[in-house]
Amino acid sequence: MLDKMELEALRSIYEGDDCFKELSPVSFQFRIGDLDDSRSFLLEVSWAENYPETAPHISLDSFFNNRISLETKQYILSKLSEQVETNLGTAMMYTLFEWAKENQETLMENHQPVTSAVTLISNSDVMNNSTTASKKKEKKEQLTKAQKRKLIGRTDNKGELPRGWDWVDVVKHLSKTGGKCED
Repeated sequence: MLDKMELEALRSIYEGDDCFKELSPVSFQFRIGDLDDSRSFLLEVSWAENYPETAPHISLDSFFNNRISLETKQYILSKLSEQVETNLGTAMMYTLFEWAKENQETLMENHQPVTSAVTLISNSDVMNNSTTASKKKEKKEQLTKAQKRKLIGRTDNKGELPRGWDWVDVVKHLSKTGGKCED
């Protein structure tokens, strides 16, 4: 019952806010900072079955966060976990999002943009630090500059083709077939 009330509250509070995205009724994304800010990051939060008595799953695994170092991600997740612990048993999504917004500078103070491949971590990795040290880092496949340019040129920030991407082909086709407007 509490989670339904919280869901409605989140929908009304963040309606029209491009920083907030409801992925499903129990899963949300919240961008901390502006799109063009190198210190911005994207929180993905999913409610567990017994939320708010159990902690929500917090993740920084989004592609948007690839430029953030592993250490910075671990720091952000550990600080958010502290906030979760103090708010267990109560509706905490708004509190977490607003706390992260207010503390963005502190959370990202040691941030150095990463330009090479990074291993992604999640909340469960922070909780299991002892096992993280024993695992080898997996490197992502490196793309050449030409491949990156081609990929960026074709898609928007969500990896989707932009609206009207094939209009040039339509115009070419119409010019060849004589599909001109008559006055």
